[in-house]
Amino acid sequence: MKEILEKENKDSLSAIEKQEEYAYKVRCILEQAEKLRGKKLSVCVITFGCQQNEADSEKLVGQAVYMGYDKTSDLDDADLIIYNTCAVREHAELRALSRTGSLKHLKKKNPRLIIGLWGCMVTQDHRMNDIKTRYPYVDFVAGTNMLHRLPEILYDVLSSHKRRYYVTNEPADTVEGIPVVRENDIKAYVSIMYGCNNFCTYCVVPYVRGRERSRSKNAIIDEVRQLVYDGYRDITLLGQNVNSYRDPEYENGNYGFPELLNEICSIDGDFKIRFMTSHPKDASDKLIDLMAHNSKLARHFHLPLQSGSSDILRKMNRKYSAEEYLQLALKIKEKVPGIALTTDIIVGFPGETEKDFECTLDMVRAVRFDSIFAFIYSPRVGTPASKMDDPISHEEKTERMARLLELQTEISAEINKNYVGKTITALCESHFPAEEDFYTARTSENKIVFFKKLNNNSDLYGKTIKIEITRSTPARLYGEYSGK
Repeated sequence: MKEILEKENKDSLSAIEKQEEYAYKVRCILEQAEKLRGKKLSVCVITFGCQQNEADSEKLVGQAVYMGYDKTSDLDDADLIIYNTCAVREHAELRALSRTGSLKHLKKKNPRLIIGLWGCMVTQDHRMNDIKTRYPYVDFVAGTNMLHRLPEILYDVLSSHKRRYYVTNEPADTVEGIPVVRENDIKAYVSIMYGCNNFCTYCVVPYVRGRERSRSKNAIIDEVRQLVYDGYRDITLLGQNVNSYRDPEYENGNYGFPELLNEICSIDGDFKIRFMTSHPKDASDKLIDLMAHNSKLARHFHLPLQSGSSDILRKMNRKYSAEEYLQLALKIKEKVPGIALTTDIIVGFPGETEKDFECTLDMVRAVRFDSIFAFIYSPRVGTPASKMDDPISHEEKTERMARLLELQTEISAEINKNYVGKTITALCESHFPAEEDFYTARTSENKIVFFKKLNNNSDLYGKTIKIEITRSTPARLYGEYSGK
């Protein structure tokens, strides 16, 4: 095992060294281009999809900046535009393609503009064919397994002046040392693992992101320690199923997610740790006990349900029953008082009957989630579910969604109303008023608080403050900070 790890570290170092060579070559090309154009070249990366995509985008920007680009959010000003795409739901794909279509006029106005499509969507054959035929002005396409290779890809495009397609089925490398430019200076995402082995029948993630690969715990801890040193206060650990994390340095996989969390929480500093996402089948008692006793772990647990029907869960290949999920959810609430539970729910999965849907409503009533992320089932090409009979009309699915959201709105309103009159602790996330003279803050339970400052003009950004809650809505808390 030691020899294998030494080889992996050497390979990772070699990969970064190779990309540094390409970055230098790109930098030389950019310097010549800047002289001709009389301006500094800039990059704009737009993200579609999940937090993992956002974390990937920060690395794309980091590499581009390392090569000499300035970061911009203005598409009209950009010389390099990258759309980092998602494939989990059809809506995200269609939105990315629509936005790609709108780039045609920018390319016409600036023929030197480089346009790239990145990420999950482009790894699917049917989307790749669309891009090749319908979007001839896209200069390059790259899959998720190419994350560290942006300098190489960009050099290839700039030097060849040809369209390039960097999409392969090769296993992705876990490469450390990729430059990062973070979107926020108090909140950060840290990927601890990539890919998924669960193969839920509705999900494309194992196909577009590959099999599970965990980073070494030393690399993760070093990254978190540096973030804390740099002043980050809210850090989210990311993985398709964080509970499956296993440090590759341990022979028998004895160092898992709870051990990683425990070691991260031993880092000196004032910060909170969050994590996304947990698969219910792997949420251990050790993890729950750790959350109950460690104050650095945020009091928020996102536990995807997907359906309250055991029959539908079997069709989804979720590997737990509705009864097992309910037992787990209630155990978490019992052992971690004050915990906020949130979840994902799919409405209208193929074959879902009215009885199945009623089971989902019953589960929502029993657990009383703080909030839910609900979606109407979206068929994904290549997944087993896309081949299942689906006799339910879209109108019926939409009606079920409305009923689910109505129920959850009532529950969220009741839960948030319990905060009124209390003084809570939250991290201020805004320098200036965000809405109607209200500043914003986030609680350990992941509640958004809009508050007004009373008799205090100092900048509270990045500080943990106490706020008296005066009113609530199903989605927000409102309060006042007196400076006391």
